[in-house]
Amino acid sequence: MTRMPITNRNHPTNTPMTAAIDDAPLISRILADAFDDDPMMRWFFPDDAARPAGLVRYFSTLFTRQYGRHGVCERTGAAAAFWVPPEAPAKTVPDAETVEELQEILGDRAALFREAVEAAAEHAPQEPQWHLAVLGADPAAQGQGHGAALLRSGLAKADAAGLPVALESSKRSNLPFYEHFGFTVRQELQLPGGGPTLWAMRREPRQPGNAKDA
Repeated sequence: MTRMPITNRNHPTNTPMTAAIDDAPLISRILADAFDDDPMMRWFFPDDAARPAGLVRYFSTLFTRQYGRHGVCERTGAAAAFWVPPEAPAKTVPDAETVEELQEILGDRAALFREAVEAAAEHAPQEPQWHLAVLGADPAAQGQGHGAALLRSGLAKADAAGLPVALESSKRSNLPFYEHFGFTVRQELQLPGGGPTLWAMRREPRQPGNAKDA
């Protein structure tokens, strides 16, 4: 995969707030910067020169047509998170128009994208859960707690419902961050077509207020 304009880009607020569709330009820019070095995004957008614009369009489409309509999207001044609550998995599946738009954005990588989505879906747990679809922070705000604040916000909702949380990370260096919040790797998935590895992670529900990282 969360706007008010950033009044001070060097010190944007890291307080989570609900993302509105009007936030799409800012959210898509933040996520494009956040995922520029992500192995899966570099696989989908291999052209270094074209990747920034492609990622902006990609995340804007996901937000405005999919997660912003049917998911739970939050943002801070420099990060965004897209969550799928347990009642919404079917609704967040892209419709035909969204698929067509994504195919146009991805160009000759569209088939690889479709295969990757299908491969990940085959291994997704079927039990009720919260799913973290997208979490990314502006690299310029690294270390300011934006990603952690959004993660805690979503985890609190899952804990309040007594439900586990699942995610897929495509960047090995991010695993310790999620492990700090109680996630464990349950499976490594090698994407088809010579794609990168996805690490499927899971976190069991905790009693609200008892999380060590709260």
